Parts: sequence; structure tokens; C-alpha cells
Amino acid sequence: MTEEDLLAEGDRRALTYIRSATERRPFPDNDALNGLVAFNEPLPNQGLGEAETLELLDRFGSPATVASNGPRYFGFVIGALLPAVAAADRLALAWDQCASSHDTSPACAAVEKVAARWVLDILDLPRESGVGFGTSATTGTIACLSAARRTLLGRAGWNFDRHGLAGAPEIRLVLSAAAHITVKKAARLLGFGMAHVVEAPVDNHGRVDPARLPALDESTILCLQAGEVNTGEYDPFKEIIPVAHEAGAWTHVDGAFGLWARASNRRSLTTGIEGADSWTTDGHKWLNTSYDSAIAICRDANALAQTMNSDAVYFNASNDAQKNVTLEFSRRPRGIGIWAALRSLGREGVAALIERHCDYATHLADRLRSSGFDVINRVAINQVLVRCETNEQTLAVRQAVLDSGRTWFGLTQWQGRPAFRLSISSWRTGIEHIELLVEALIEARAAVQAAR
Repeated sequence: MTEEDLLAEGDRRALTYIRSATERRPFPDNDALNGLVAFNEPLPNQGLGEAETLELLDRFGSPATVASNGPRYFGFVIGALLPAVAAADRLALAWDQCASSHDTSPACAAVEKVAARWVLDILDLPRESGVGFGTSATTGTIACLSAARRTLLGRAGWNFDRHGLAGAPEIRLVLSAAAHITVKKAARLLGFGMAHVVEAPVDNHGRVDPARLPALDESTILCLQAGEVNTGEYDPFKEIIPVAHEAGAWTHVDGAFGLWARASNRRSLTTGIEGADSWTTDGHKWLNTSYDSAIAICRDANALAQTMNSDAVYFNASNDAQKNVTLEFSRRPRGIGIWAALRSLGREGVAALIERHCDYATHLADRLRSSGFDVINRVAINQVLVRCETNEQTLAVRQAVLDSGRTWFGLTQWQGRPAFRLSISSWRTGIEHIELLVEALIEARAAVQAAR
């Protein structure tokens, strides 16, 4: 096959797959999973051909994918890829650019610069902030916490770039007791031993309790949360952030999905968040961009640029070049998908997407409560946390629904007991799919109760 024929065949197979998005099982069946053994072959001595390789990937890979881009997937906060983003990413893939700076790709640098400006606009964060488009909220958190530590040490008179951590003044890290595991991972990778990390106590909703906030000072990094992973709740930023600033501490906000509420009629949940020093959020969750596409934002753009700088004798670039604000030197232009989403949806479209999912979550919670399920959380945004009468029934009902192949959602632990978490974040999901989920849960519970 010619290059053009091969790419056309890839597009044909991709379109066939996308057309099946609304009908496919949310999780593959056993036949599809067993078919994955086809990939378990030895490395060939001679190439087996481009067309055959593509055919194998589609034949056995496509049936074994998770239909997280479909309307009946409620596990984790995973959005479906918006058509405008999918098309833009395909074109950017054809460009095959190293999007490190203007010198390696003027087009990518220009588009990502606009995307950065739009992100600050729609989230209404300080317009002077530095913005990096990285792989995930995890890498964004690493970048922001690195900038925070370097800045606080610099204020204490310590040159981190020259002397590192050996002999440096101690920097304390205070995390919410309900902090997401990726924030803990970032802290661990940066050398904040978990035995030395201070936990901020939380209330019954998973929010940091201002009355029990640990002592803060000019050697403290405080991490807060916009959208607790189970309840969807928000820390009381308006009360806590001024206290942190008065103490000279650096405040970082993990807003992997919850930060987008700021672009909707749920904005009041984020009141005071603009006072923080840094923020992270994902595009591939609630904005429905492709993986891996995330954003690190730092109020002090220079602090982020100096921390992440990767200029070399053969390759210098501006402070806002993406290689100087992210972990990656060679990178794909992750900001293009975010630009395409924001341009195609506009301010009103983003708000409508967020608000629709929040309304669906409220409707889902109301339907489940009226049907006798225990809805644990207050349903602040798009997360619904649910239990049955007993722990055993909770586990059995979830498994029965998953076995039916009608939908998929995850299991979690809340306050020491199992619960299932229903996340609504796909642009493909409609009210009819919410009703299907309710029906599946009611039928599964009836079957479990009848089997006792």
C-alpha cells in the first residue's frame, strides 16, 4: 500500500469504530478479552507488513477497548473525544511537529499561546500566569510543586538550582486528608517523604476544615482541592487561601476536573480559588479532549519558566515556550486539542457541557434516592456516590450491572465502606442514558435481593 492508501485505511477503520461508539459494550466481553492473545507473538525478524499490522490491531484491539467515549460509561471522570478535537489532533498528527518552541514549529507555538490565553480567560485566573500543556495533572502538579519549592527556598536565601536539597531549609508540604493519589505521587517523586507530609483534616464531605488547618508559614506548600474525587466537593478557598497568604505559604489547587466548574453556573463553588499561586487541571476529563492533555498554571510565570527551563547552547527559546514550562523537551502540541475544544464550543458551549452533566447528576441522584438507594454525597457537580443497604449488596449490585454489559462504573471506598461512584462527563451522554443506568441499577438490586 502507498502511504496515502495506508492512512486512508486507518481513517476508514477509525470511522467504523467511532460509528459504533453508542452501541458497544462499555467494557469488553470475555471473547474480546481472550482475543488479545493474538498480540502475544515473538518479535518478527522481517517486517510483517503495514496493512497486516493495522488489520491485526483493529481486528483484535478494537473489540477489547473500553467504550469510555460512549454514552453509557460512568466510570472515573473520562470524557468522550469531541469531534472538533479529534479532527484537529488528526491534522496535528499529520503535521508531525516537535512542539517545543517557535523554532521547531511556529504554527504549534502560535496556537498553544492562544490556547493558554483562552484557558486563563475562561477559568478567570490571573492573566499574567504561566501555562504549560503537559501530559496529565500528575506532571502538572510536579511542575507546580517544583516551582513552589524553588520559590520558597529562594525567599529563604537558598539557591536550589546550584545546591539542590542537600542542606536546604526544610519545606513542609500540607495535603488534604482527601488528596488525590496523583498529588501524593507527585509529592513522593519530588522527595517529600510521606511520613513527613502533614495532613489537613477534612469534614464529612471531604473538604479541608478551616478550623483544623495545620499551622502554615513561609516554608509551607499547601495543596487544596477543586472537586474531591468521590464527592465532587470543593475546599473552602475563600476562608483558607487568605490565611495561607498571610503566613507566606504557597497554595496549590488540584482541579483535575473540578476547576472547569468555574466556567459554568457552578462558579460559586470555586469562590476565592483565584487567590492561589498555582493550579492544575485536565483537558481529557471534563473538557472532552484527547489523552494526554492537561494544564499546569502558575501565577508567577517566571517562577514556572525558571524551574522548568531547558534551554541549551544549541536551542534557546522564550520563557513561555512550552519546553520551558513543562516537563517535556520533545513533545506533541497538546494545547491544540484544548484550543480546538474552546474555539468550537465557545464560552457558552463549555458552560452548557458542564451544566448539563451537573443537572444529569442531580437527576440521577433524585431518581436513585426515590428508588431506595443511599446517595451519600450532596452532588455538588457531576459525581454521584451511592450505596445499597449493606456492603455485600453494594458489591453484588455493581457486579450484576457490569455483568449485564449495559453500563460500567467504578467501585470506591468512602469512610471505610464500599460505594460505587457514578461520574458523568461524556458529551455523548443524554438523559436517556441516565434513565438506562437507573433502570439497570434497580433491576440488578431486585435480582440480588431475590437471590438471597
